[in-house]
Amino acid sequence: MSNGSTVSEFLLRGFSDVRELQILYFVLFLIIYLAALMGNLLIISAITMDHRLHTPMYFFLVNLSILDLGSISVTVPKSMVNSLLDTRVISYPACVAQVFLFVVFISTDFALLTVMAYDRYVAICHPLHYEQVMNRRVCVKMAASTWITGIVYSAIHTGNTFMLPFCQSNVINQFFCEIPQLLKLACSDSYRSELGLLSFSAFLGLNCFAFIVGSYVQILKAVLRIPSEQGRHKAFSTCLPHLAVISLLICTGFFDYLKPTSSSASKLDLVVGVLYAVVPPMMNPVIYSMRNKEIKAALEKLIVWRLFPKN
Repeated sequence: MSNGSTVSEFLLRGFSDVRELQILYFVLFLIIYLAALMGNLLIISAITMDHRLHTPMYFFLVNLSILDLGSISVTVPKSMVNSLLDTRVISYPACVAQVFLFVVFISTDFALLTVMAYDRYVAICHPLHYEQVMNRRVCVKMAASTWITGIVYSAIHTGNTFMLPFCQSNVINQFFCEIPQLLKLACSDSYRSELGLLSFSAFLGLNCFAFIVGSYVQILKAVLRIPSEQGRHKAFSTCLPHLAVISLLICTGFFDYLKPTSSSASKLDLVVGVLYAVVPPMMNPVIYSMRNKEIKAALEKLIVWRLFPKN
């Protein structure tokens, strides 16, 4: 291709060219997608219907589940359709929309996890001032700010990426449209501005990570000062799911963006793409429901109410 104006569609990379394996991948992705859909919807429904869970921590958890639903719905259904129909094509507008929405959900997810770290810090280190500091208005403003930040951040990235002329190829070495893979298709003298923006984004991400680490250092000090073992266990139990979710997102995301780049197609790119785009939205509901007795009780109450509504 000579310039970006000739690009009307992109070709996504499939997991296999064998028809039987394509059907197998469709079934596997369908199971994963339904599991993520069911898990996150159960979390949202349980928290919404149980008034005891109308607290800042669970308010942010509802937002996290919405983000997980959005991020996995942006990537997996299109890949499933391509596997089922034995095609790799994605239109230029659909690729733009996929990049924009995916970056919105992922960046907002990370910003929200940072806010949730602050929420846990206030709850454990300053419990007497918790209701005053984390009141309803503050929580709504904090959640709204993460969404607005994610939308603005994504708009800048998406616009900057698709302003580039694509003169290398139109074959994306990933099962969904991803900025690092799109940059490989850009003309060699045209992608430096977006690389600079990605570097600045990495800097912001490291600052958020440092804030989270600093918050948990203070939390750990406060927990160790709690005299009773039961109190320490309760404090840790509210923090462990959040730490697990952060670790899963950061480890998979950083591994994808910091791994050595290669111009040739690699199975590692597909595997890592699945790890950070598909696994976290599916595992987050499991992580939060396994370690949280209140979530377990709310889910049991919801399931029993649906099975036996008259009782």
